Amino acid sequence: MKKLIVFIFLILGLTLYSQKTIHVFVALCDNINQGIVPVPKKLGNGQNPKTNLYWGALYGVKTHFKRSNDWTFIKKIKSKNPKILERVLFKHKTSNIYLLADAYDGKYIKNTTIDFLEASAGHNSETIKHDNITLKFGGDVKLLSYVGHDGLMEFSVKGNFIPKNTTRRDVIILACISKNYFKPYIKKTKANPLVWTTGLMAPEAYTLKWAIDGWIKNETDLQIRERAAKAYNNYQKCGLKGAKRLLVTGFKVDK
Repeated sequence: MKKLIVFIFLILGLTLYSQKTIHVFVALCDNINQGIVPVPKKLGNGQNPKTNLYWGALYGVKTHFKRSNDWTFIKKIKSKNPKILERVLFKHKTSNIYLLADAYDGKYIKNTTIDFLEASAGHNSETIKHDNITLKFGGDVKLLSYVGHDGLMEFSVKGNFIPKNTTRRDVIILACISKNYFKPYIKKTKANPLVWTTGLMAPEAYTLKWAIDGWIKNETDLQIRERAAKAYNNYQKCGLKGAKRLLVTGFKVDK
């Protein structure tokens, strides 16, 4: 009996240890409230996640992951944060990894940016219950992503960007010229810039999905960056060399 109890606790321990979580912060595309080149009205309505370019459209985060063969859509979750218009939970089909994605009202892009950066420093942890499992998000995840317009082109932000602990947190920042504008803040948070950008780009979900594929396989930062570049070229037809110049990893200048 004692051996059985020990075995059960061992299995539970291994399950908790292998469980990983990902948190994606999406600033909905907003023609009116963001400094962007306007897109069609339906895609650029920052208050309507259902049709938004970065959420409900074909290559939006919710739709793209929902259509993926690698992820299972679990459920919508009501957020206590009124700035988050929709929150969805996914589970990877072949590993014990959960992904939480938040669609922020486009007019609150500044808040989205602050929330992402603070979580990158280990703050604002959140717990979600699913099937008697407690899942940790916010500052407790190992991988975070920001998707949307680079609002730091228009404003600066203040927040709690001092790292809470020494845990390594990877970040993927899919926004135009994100390396240049996010660098000072990411250096403060001590997060690891897994993938970010050097130029203008379409922050659609295929790049995020392919990068996460590599992260799940415990690939190196360079291998994950390679996946992201291949994804971008596959959908944008911009040439792999161009995609690799655009999507980079780390703080050093890529050659």
